[in-house]
Amino acid sequence: MEECPFCHLESVEEQEVILRNEHCMFLQIPQEVLIGSGIIVPIEHRETVFDLTVDEWSATYSLLHEVKALLDEKYRPDGYNIGWNCNTTGGQHIMHAHLHVIPRFSDEPYAGKGIRHWLKSIENQQRPG
Repeated sequence: MEECPFCHLESVEEQEVILRNEHCMFLQIPQEVLIGSGIIVPIEHRETVFDLTVDEWSATYSLLHEVKALLDEKYRPDGYNIGWNCNTTGGQHIMHAHLHVIPRFSDEPYAGKGIRHWLKSIENQQRPG
């Protein structure tokens, strides 16, 4: 895992650990779009969410609630998108499991377009054959 930016935090200059517990950490890189966004990653290298241990699941759950409290206080978002991307086809670009925590705001252009939006977009329909 020599090139993994979540195993080697120093490899991404602006990446910062905001919160952490025994098994995972909440990382942020300053954002111009959807401020406050970040990711929760297991400290041990796990390729996808399906590789997490029970302890890592529990730690992720606990840290997610801490992250929400922090973001609610600091940014006062109107909603959130929370999600995992798995494998390249699923949108995962860094092969170290990470849970996206994305504050959403009612005045943004794509407000209301959550995860299910892509399930309903006919333009994304799988082609037969």
